Amino acid sequence: MTGAMAYYEHGTAAERWTRAQLFFEAKEYTNAARVLSGLAAEVPEQLAPRLLLARAYYHSAQLGRAETELRGILERWPVEDYAQLMLGRTLERQGRAAEAAPYLRIAAAMAGDFGEE
Repeated sequence: MTGAMAYYEHGTAAERWTRAQLFFEAKEYTNAARVLSGLAAEVPEQLAPRLLLARAYYHSAQLGRAETELRGILERWPVEDYAQLMLGRTLERQGRAAEAAPYLRIAAAMAGDFGEE
């Protein structure tokens, strides 16, 4: 293990979660993703680290990884409206608007936004 990776993987799960949140809040999304990737793999049954990992990937323009993580989240938690929205936005950002549309519609419906004015 390299010194840099040892830093990202050092500490308890709680310490790494706090470190990842600090990186994310500081807009150091790549560093947050480095911490979160190990943490999410360790505790795949926990939604929060996986969702923050997907957000870190999205904000660091790692759109393929964001898409993969979001699809995994939705397999396990299909009613997670924020993951639906994020997947739609991730697909849009990749120029896949037609593929994004159903996810964006589902997210809007889950949020109670039915397009009525």
